[in-house]
This record gives sequence, structure tokens and C-alpha cells, in this order.
Amino acid sequence: MQQEKENNQKSSIVNKIVITLLLILFIVGSIFGVFYFIENQKYIESDNAFVKVPLIQLTSSTPGILKEVYVKEGQQVSAHQPIARVGDNIIQSEIAGIITMIKEDFGANYSPSLPVATMYDPNQMRIIASIDEDKGLKDLKVLDKVSFTVDSFGKETFDGFIEEISPVSNTGDIVFSISDKRQIQKFNIKIRYNISKYPDFKNGMSAKVKIYK
Repeated sequence: MQQEKENNQKSSIVNKIVITLLLILFIVGSIFGVFYFIENQKYIESDNAFVKVPLIQLTSSTPGILKEVYVKEGQQVSAHQPIARVGDNIIQSEIAGIITMIKEDFGANYSPSLPVATMYDPNQMRIIASIDEDKGLKDLKVLDKVSFTVDSFGKETFDGFIEEISPVSNTGDIVFSISDKRQIQKFNIKIRYNISKYPDFKNGMSAKVKIYK
């Protein structure tokens, strides 16, 4: 009888411990869930982002034969630096930047519509992120803080801010919601960052962004 009583007491203690542990797990899980929900309300994420810079085409003002080139791909050039000679026309860079392409097919004819070289201004490099219209787009505004990673740089985090929100959607990127077949539009967000601090980004690199509301 005494043994049975002791067994019942031990069983009761075990049950209380199990119930207490389950209750603690429930409370911790609830707190974590609430925290996760609150955190997710603070920012919008997008893994559809990339480094982008406008490319500048350098052409001859008059038609002629490509006779000389004075630069190489990847070379940094200054404003008004000679780039190539087509006929008697010297093609110059209008601004300082980096050469991304230079033709070397000497003797080929070039019209004013055919680029002899392309270049870009590093100061115009931005992160472009695509955001679904139903993912909090209406809450975003210019100068909102942004943190982002660039795939080539692993988990290193960089800082920036919204410079521009596109007023029109990317009509070529339309997807459909399975539930109601309505079109979900995507809008480009242009993100500015400290280019002198992060000079190693390359045009076209993939990125992921968090935009804080």
C-alpha cells in the first residue's frame, strides 16, 4: 500500500514536471512567434535584386572606318579622354568612368548609330530591387533605410537608402495569384549606397535586400 502511494506521488510529480515544461515551451514559442511577427512588420524583403548601372554608348559623330583605339576594357578614363578614332573623328568620353567594351575590328565601317565603346560612371551604380505591390509597397518612401547583401560577398551586410520608387510597374514581370487570378504587379526600388565605401560591386551582381518601413 505504501509502495503504491509512493508510486502515485512520483507519477504526480512527473506529470507536473511534464506539464510545466510544456507550458514553458508554449510560452517561449508564443513569445518567439509574436517577436517574429513584429519583426516582419518592420521591413520588406526581396531576393529579386541586383547591382545596376546605366551603360553609356560612345559613337562617332560621322561615319567612317575604325582606325585606332586608345583604351582597353576595364580601364578607368577621365572626362574628355580620347577613346578611339573613326575616320578623322576622335571619339572622347564625356565623363569619367570605366570602359566595359571597346571595338578593335580596325578597317570596319562605323555609322553614328553603332557604338565603338561602352562605359559607365561608377557614381551611378545602384541596387535595384523588385517589390510585389501587395508586399507593403504602399508603406515605402524615399530615404527609408535599407540593408542588403550581395551574393558574391557572402553574408556581409551593407547599408543604403531608397533613392527612388518607380511610378510604373514592371509589366514584363507579371505573375498570377493562384487564388483569384489577379495580376500581381512588381515595382522597381532604386537603392543608393556609399559607392566609395563599397567600390568592388560589379554590374549585374545578384543581391538581397531588407527595406525598413
